[in-house]
Amino acid sequence: MDSNRRKQVLNVIDVLATDYLQGKVRAIRLALISLLAGGHLLLEDIPGLGKTSLALALSGILGLEFGRIQCTSDLLPSDITGLSIFDRQQNSFHFVKGPIFNNLVLVDEVNRAMPKTQSAMLEAMEERRVTVEGVTYELPEPFLVIATQNPAEQVGTFPLPESQLDRFLMTTGIGYPPPELEKKIIQLGSVREELETIKPLFSREEILETRKLVREQVQLGDQVAGYIHTLLERSREHATISSGISTRGGLSLASAARAEAFLEGRDYVIPEDVQKIAIPVAAHRLILRPEHETLNKEEVLRSLLAEIPVPMG
Repeated sequence: MDSNRRKQVLNVIDVLATDYLQGKVRAIRLALISLLAGGHLLLEDIPGLGKTSLALALSGILGLEFGRIQCTSDLLPSDITGLSIFDRQQNSFHFVKGPIFNNLVLVDEVNRAMPKTQSAMLEAMEERRVTVEGVTYELPEPFLVIATQNPAEQVGTFPLPESQLDRFLMTTGIGYPPPELEKKIIQLGSVREELETIKPLFSREEILETRKLVREQVQLGDQVAGYIHTLLERSREHATISSGISTRGGLSLASAARAEAFLEGRDYVIPEDVQKIAIPVAAHRLILRPEHETLNKEEVLRSLLAEIPVPMG
């Protein structure tokens, strides 16, 4: 395995966590795992904790084209994908690309958009392409959507349907920084202007090469595959769960576990890699039975993980 490439990725995490996004190491790491695994990230938290700054910082340090979609109740699907405009001089229509045609797209407050608009992102996130008026346009690679979601109980929000949630490889929160760090942030002020001057430490080509390395050179053996499959089966049989982890969820666990193993310096996945990423990858995919909807999905999944024997050797 290319140890220099791993060091390069770890350096990105270190620079962001030290200079720009203090107290957000976990969110940074999960965002990079999402990118390396070819998935998307959903950040669920209240406004004002640095979700937008995380997306801006990542796009800058990775040298990616950045696009932002601010979701509101009157946002239209064409505001995301783009639309055809008639050119009088050419006497023909030409397609004007929307913000989805960027390498890293921040979809801010995604659950403020109407369900019809939310669904406009489904094809783009899953198929890496957009179809407008019967014409299909390929999206650039790498392609990463970082969406933010406010708590569902806030006014003017529309809960994401399960089909939309399932398109996200991971969900996580930012959380409040530790008290002393928060005081320091208040004292020093916002770093938003500094984010615009970040020098890239990666190129798009290097990101694609690293993603290929993770996919092809980090091995996932029979025992770990069986461990993941057991988790899927147990989630489908659990008394509090009406719909467990799908096959897509199992594939996501495998992809994220490979990226986790890569960051840990191994070319093979161990059960501990699966355990580390299981909550952000799989908890949001669970659908609880109506009588158990008040339970915390993360705690339900933790209890499942605790019950499953860890393969040895």
